[in-house]
Amino acid sequence: MIKTARILLAGAAAMALAGCATAQAQPAATTTSTNAVPIRQAEPEWARLDPEMDAFLDELIAKMTLQEKVGQLTLLTSDWESTGPTMREGYKQDIAAGRVGAIFNAYTAKYTRELQQMAVEGTRLGIPLLFGYDVIHGHRTIFPISLGEAASWDLEAIEKSARVSAQEASAEGIHWTFSPMVDIARDARWGRISEGAGEDVFLGSEIARARVRGYQGEDLGATDTVLATAKHFAAYGAAQAGRDYHTVDISERTLRDIYLPPFKAAVDEGVATFMTSFNEYDGIPASGSKFLLTDVLRHEWGFDGFVVTDYTSINEMVPHGYSKDLVQAGEQAIDAGVDMDMQGAVYMENLAKSVEEGRVDIERIDEAVRRILEMKYRLGLFEDPYRYSDQARQDATLYRPDFLEAARDVARKSMVLLKNEGDALPLTAQAQSIAVIGPLGNSKTDMIGSWSAAGDRQTRPVTILEGLQARAGEGVTVEYAKGASYAFEDEGETDGFAEAIALAEKADVVIAAMGERWDMTGEAASRTSLDLPGNQQALLEKLVATGKPVILVVLSGRPNTITWANENVPAILHAWYPGTQGGHAVADVLFGDYNPSGKLPVTFPRVVGQSPIHYDMKNTGRPIELGAPGAKYVSRYLNTPNDPLYRFGYGLSYTTFGYSPVTLSASSMGPEGSITASATITNTGDRAGEEVVQLYVRDLVGSVTRPVQELKGFEKIMLQSGEARAVSFTLRPEDLAFTRADMSHGWEPGEFQLWIAPSSGAKASTPVTFTITE
Repeated sequence: MIKTARILLAGAAAMALAGCATAQAQPAATTTSTNAVPIRQAEPEWARLDPEMDAFLDELIAKMTLQEKVGQLTLLTSDWESTGPTMREGYKQDIAAGRVGAIFNAYTAKYTRELQQMAVEGTRLGIPLLFGYDVIHGHRTIFPISLGEAASWDLEAIEKSARVSAQEASAEGIHWTFSPMVDIARDARWGRISEGAGEDVFLGSEIARARVRGYQGEDLGATDTVLATAKHFAAYGAAQAGRDYHTVDISERTLRDIYLPPFKAAVDEGVATFMTSFNEYDGIPASGSKFLLTDVLRHEWGFDGFVVTDYTSINEMVPHGYSKDLVQAGEQAIDAGVDMDMQGAVYMENLAKSVEEGRVDIERIDEAVRRILEMKYRLGLFEDPYRYSDQARQDATLYRPDFLEAARDVARKSMVLLKNEGDALPLTAQAQSIAVIGPLGNSKTDMIGSWSAAGDRQTRPVTILEGLQARAGEGVTVEYAKGASYAFEDEGETDGFAEAIALAEKADVVIAAMGERWDMTGEAASRTSLDLPGNQQALLEKLVATGKPVILVVLSGRPNTITWANENVPAILHAWYPGTQGGHAVADVLFGDYNPSGKLPVTFPRVVGQSPIHYDMKNTGRPIELGAPGAKYVSRYLNTPNDPLYRFGYGLSYTTFGYSPVTLSASSMGPEGSITASATITNTGDRAGEEVVQLYVRDLVGSVTRPVQELKGFEKIMLQSGEARAVSFTLRPEDLAFTRADMSHGWEPGEFQLWIAPSSGAKASTPVTFTITE
């Protein structure tokens, strides 16, 4: 069944652009705050009034000592895994002493039951633990990395991925996932671009909603759902120079228009928890920012869940230079709005004394405790603390056949065909001898990428070689040679080249499986080069020189600068890190059993010097389009075109699609009106295929400068050969709102351009014009 994305643009989506002026903002004399879009505060189902719960929590909190309250605000890791720079000895003793309210990096029904028993049966009040884990793109059954899932532009498939993840994780005793990461990321040097949905505000917001729905389902009390976490709040993806944990320095307008909307979308979808980011905003580390955590999140948006820090980020306010010591850091964090301290033990060691000495109000402690206990109540843990730690359910749930099939389906939907010169793909019956060459051709470890939770790297993943061997018909040989290395230090080596070239010369077609090692993207994995690492490029050039057809399959968690390959290799398929069933999914696409339908959720630069790069840039006063070819005094590079290698929204198919001119239901709309834009999409090729139809808009003149294009809608459709279908999008003035010159959030009257196109780019199709009147 074809998964179709939401296409009608509701005012609520525009409201995710979030914003009232802050107290210190000075309104500009030339603008007014008319046409403002009100901020809709979230009212999730789990936040419904529950007098019985309120009475229970009132009674429990009244019984708690200050130390027991502080314990509920403390989250420590088990020693099963290390996902940060520090480990704390003695977490079991802390549980037994009632000094910790939540544990992460602990899973399986048996182990979580053991730890839960210590808390419930061994402490004075028997308050159950909350178990959290980084379930990012699968738990045991691993789906494509998050950026790869975003490339599917298939909201139903993405929601399904999160649903399966929740079912498996909850079956192993986990109550809470530290996902989705909804950071907008526009610099491919930043390794954590792999964890999000890419560069676009609209797409990122819709995917944030889908993931929250998938994790949390319709009822937090159901044992196959988990609490979701919107992270990292906020603007973590804007780290300077693409270097992880680095400073962020952006305007409030940029914060509100670019980086906050996916978080607001998550709140509107009912996300239960938020996680602070490592970076600073406006000179204040996020874990100490009252502006972010209280003014925006609580007061403007009405968020009713709890806020947890990222790993030791309260402690890190000291080296940031914002806190003189850990005592002050803890006080600043609790006052800013942090409810739970992850791993740093700052609250555990210092907060009670801060209350006793009058520097922190006990009312603020009680507020944080109540938020955390409420989630435990909503999950049903006070009713049955062991309800998630069910060995029989675990045995029946992990790696279910339908989960594996879902992982394969999402993987093939995520893959983006970047080039297909001369119909090099799909592979034909003439390909009787296939050479798979490259370090990623037969590497189980790399298939599932970073942040792959409890995924099995050693036995479960299907490699590209295995997938092709399983799919190849009788009499077809599929052989493998590693040939090259992706290790940085092996750049000048040629060991393995001779074997690889010899295999290529006797084959009918070469599948070059190249890219980055799985841990070259993700946290603490920033790069200053986006080229294929190691000696892969050198081998690729020699493989092309053999004259054999070469198909490049890229496995990576970021855009890479594959400019040479684009100019010299007949076909390129980007497969990201495709997950447990990735090898089968690659084979499905290469053999044409599945017609690729992915579109890029992020721009690919030609060279790293173009980074950060994104489609929705703003024009300068000297845009390159206004100059003659080769003009000097325009915004351009001396040695590289401004255009990217591959645009946001780009992706090929084994068929072709034609777009009719756009028609509008009206040429203008008033404050309460709407305009419907329509185009007819025709499959002009000879096989069925899916197309992601994209709606872009440009506000030509504003009280502040506006982007050259903004995505405002999309629909993924399936068309048979020769079939045509009309696709329509409805726009309202509130869908075109932004943070205006006076820092109010709303739309402005004026003239707009609109495109319905297969990708971003002003030349992708011919725009039409409409106006909004007062």
